Amino acid sequence: MGLRAVTSSARRNGDARMSEVVFVVEESDEGGFTAVAIGQSIVTEADSVHELRENVRDAVHCYYDEGEVPKLIRLHFVRDEVIAA
Repeated sequence: MGLRAVTSSARRNGDARMSEVVFVVEESDEGGFTAVAIGQSIVTEADSVHELRENVRDAVHCYYDEGEVPKLIRLHFVRDEVIAA
């Protein structure tokens, strides 16, 4: 189910807040991870996955007003892998 479908479903059920926010997570060239929210201006970084989870949760709670924080935070890990042809 896409983010749009989740958001629309939540609004139809009388819940004005989004049901989830999705982050694309990539490994940084310098080490660690960068997480960018899809459709929102939320970006955070961390040196470990554990720290990233905490930073993402904190960033989401700072971004949204009280009562509007999405119920779920989804981390979508993307990894580029280069192989010889």
